[in-house]
Amino acid sequence: MANRFPIILHNRLPILAGVHINASVSSFSINSCGQFSKTLKRSKNLSSYRVPRRLVFGIGVSFWSQFISMAGNSGTNSIIASARTKGAVEQILENVEWPEQFPFKEEDFQRFDESSDLIFYEAPRFVTHIDDPAIAALTKYYKEAFPPSNTPGVALLDMCSSWVSHFPAGYKQERIAGMGLNEDELKANKILTEYVVQDLNTNPKLPFDDNSFDVITNVVSVDYLTKPIEVFKEMSRVLKPGGKAIMSFSNRCFWTKAISIWTSTGDADHVMIVGAYFHYVGGFEPPQAVDISPNPGRSDPMYIVHSRKLATA
Repeated sequence: MANRFPIILHNRLPILAGVHINASVSSFSINSCGQFSKTLKRSKNLSSYRVPRRLVFGIGVSFWSQFISMAGNSGTNSIIASARTKGAVEQILENVEWPEQFPFKEEDFQRFDESSDLIFYEAPRFVTHIDDPAIAALTKYYKEAFPPSNTPGVALLDMCSSWVSHFPAGYKQERIAGMGLNEDELKANKILTEYVVQDLNTNPKLPFDDNSFDVITNVVSVDYLTKPIEVFKEMSRVLKPGGKAIMSFSNRCFWTKAISIWTSTGDADHVMIVGAYFHYVGGFEPPQAVDISPNPGRSDPMYIVHSRKLATA
C-alpha cells in the first residue's frame, strides 16, 4: 500500500503572535527542535524579547501522525508510531503518493530570527552539534557510502560545513570542497582542499560547474535552508550523473534559525520533509531514509535521507 503524503493543516497548529521570550535563549542549541515551546516555559525572563512575526509552534501536533490517522491503517500506525523505532524510518519514504504540487507554503520557511546568518555565525564555534555516538554512527555510514579514499577523479562537496566534517579518519580525495558561513571554521577543517564562504539562504547558487561532484554531504543543517528547492536543484546540477546526496540530521538545532516547518514537527516528519525536497526538484532517484541512531533514547538520534542524481542516457 502506498504512503499518502500528509496534509499539513496549519489551522490545526497553535499560532502564537507577539510571544515574549528571553533573548538569551535565541542562540541556544537544544534537543528536540519540535518541542522548543517547553523551553519557552522554562525561561525566567520572558519580557526581554518580542517575536516580530507570526510563528507556528508545534505542540503535540504532527502532520505525519495526522496522515497515518487519516489512512486508517492500524498496522502502519504501529510501525510509524515513533521515528526512534529501528526500521520505522526506512519505511517512511517507501511508495509515497506525493501531491502534484509542492505542498509547503512560504511561511513554512520563515524563522524566529530572520537576521543575517552571516552575523549569527560570525563568531566561530569550535564545538560539535551532535554527541559522540551520533558522530561515530555518521562516520561509519560515510565509510560505507563514500568512494574509496584516493580514487582518481572523485570529488566531494560538504555543504554547510564547519571545522569538522565527520568523514572517516584519513579519508582523502584530490578534491573535497566545503561551503559554510564562518571562514575560521572552514580554515580549520583539515579534510577540505578548498572552501567557499557563502550564505545559501541569500544566494542558493552553488559556485561550481555542472557535473562536478560524486558526493554531496550536509550534516545537521538542512533544517536551516529557507530556499531548499533552489538549493536542491543546484545540488542536482553540480552532481555527476549517478552522484549521491546525503542529508543527515538529528533533533538538535539552533531553533531560532531553523525553519518553522521543522521546529513545529517531529523526527518522522523531518524525514518526509527532506524526502519532499528531493522529489520536487526532479532529477533524483526516489529518496531513501536510514535510521543510524546508535542508542535510541540514550544518545542523539541520527537520520539520513539520501538519493542519487539520475544517470543520463
